[in-house]
Amino acid sequence: MNSVKHRITRSSGVLMPIFSLPSPHGIGTLGKAAYEFVDFLKKTGQTYWQILPLGPTGPGASPYQTYSTAAGNTNFIDLDFLVESGLLSKESLSIADLKLSSMPTKIDYELLESVLKELFVEAYNNAPQDILDMAEDFEKENEDWLPDYALFMALKDAFNHKPLWEWPSWDLKRRDPVELRRYRKLLSNEIRFYVFLQYLFFSQWDDLKEYANKNGIFFIGDIPMYPSLDSSDIWVNPKLFKLNRDMTARGIAGVPPDIYSETGQYWGNPVYDWPVHQEDEFKWWIWRIKKSLRTSDVIRIDHFRAFQDYWEIPSDAENAIGGNWVEGPRMALFNAIKEELGDIPIIAEDLGIIDDSVVNFVKETGYPGMKVMSFGLQKHENNIHLPLNWPENCVGYLSTHDSSTFKGSLYDLNDQDYNFALKYINHREFEKVSFCAIRSAFDTPAKLVIVLIGDLLDLGSEARINIPGTVGGHNWSWRMLPWQLDKGISEELLCLTQTYKRIGF
Repeated sequence: MNSVKHRITRSSGVLMPIFSLPSPHGIGTLGKAAYEFVDFLKKTGQTYWQILPLGPTGPGASPYQTYSTAAGNTNFIDLDFLVESGLLSKESLSIADLKLSSMPTKIDYELLESVLKELFVEAYNNAPQDILDMAEDFEKENEDWLPDYALFMALKDAFNHKPLWEWPSWDLKRRDPVELRRYRKLLSNEIRFYVFLQYLFFSQWDDLKEYANKNGIFFIGDIPMYPSLDSSDIWVNPKLFKLNRDMTARGIAGVPPDIYSETGQYWGNPVYDWPVHQEDEFKWWIWRIKKSLRTSDVIRIDHFRAFQDYWEIPSDAENAIGGNWVEGPRMALFNAIKEELGDIPIIAEDLGIIDDSVVNFVKETGYPGMKVMSFGLQKHENNIHLPLNWPENCVGYLSTHDSSTFKGSLYDLNDQDYNFALKYINHREFEKVSFCAIRSAFDTPAKLVIVLIGDLLDLGSEARINIPGTVGGHNWSWRMLPWQLDKGISEELLCLTQTYKRIGF
């Protein structure tokens, strides 16, 4: 049994998606701005940088719908590093930046990916043999997922980006060995290209993580509850999910009607066939946790309540209303994880429709759950999200990537609740609303408080990252401008962190 030594103590951090970092390249990357953000966190006494899932995104750009649970998002590869390494010419990057120059505050994914594809092909064609050899070694070190992922992506290109269930070859969908060998040979160069990109991503990520850890900054990663139906995970492990023979979903994940949607949320992901996982001693989930610890120091698991009971929607349903609750693996999974890996630092995202059974389940795991201040600002209620009710074993937030910012949420309140909220955080006319809220959060017993970047910048709903149950629009596209993290914010954040004894490691 391996023991993970990292332990969360009284501390704080910032939730900053990689894609929201400033850069001239159309999207945040693992380059200069990422290192500067580590420096900012260190200078302000923070301990954690929380990120969103790092996987390669598909249509809609949601980091919770990725082509692989193990691969990295190559949109984040730093292009300046490719120029410095001689893989990309300055002229090519200048032309690309000119095309992307109209996107300083919002990501245009369609334009971005077309531009990046050209640059990555150039980098691959320019790669010297020693780098190609290192990429090949990297593939061997990651033979448990990378060869299949690279083939999956090469096949998607060959089949005009059709989803897995629409591939023209039945035998290929079902991974017939003869067909696999034939296509590996036929698409060998395309496969090597995708291996090369993963090598670049993880080389850059490892360097950033090493720099952060040396400076006392630790990453909180994020595991989506379900893989995307159109993913290498489903293609390689179909028996672990409730699928039809044609690789479409038989049972679909989502949630019943809630505050975000009157018809519930119909996510489209296939649900797990948990008895099969249990028969296999949860090996796939243990593997997944190990892969997450490769990139993160602490793991946040999204939609944690689904391990207790999950909402399963019939494949022929038009929306999520017709689903039903089905028993999840509960403690059997986490007992298996602990037996294999020891005590893993996990945060349970226990938001949404939560009943006593879920509350008791999270307590039994011992993992800290989440409390969100903007969910508790009702004058005539005294709910668990009001900061005075936050326990020590929780992670407190002002808002989340799925809600408006704290400041933006105030404008959704009625007059009574709005006035109550301002009084609760002891807001004075000359003060920033968000910093009053940060002060209230830091003053709680919660062992960890994470501040969303939009709240740190005291922004309104224009900095919202995602609207659950919707696709496209402004989702996953907000970007920070380089001047927004100014000296005043640094000084205020450091003062609050010191005052409320949240200087971590």
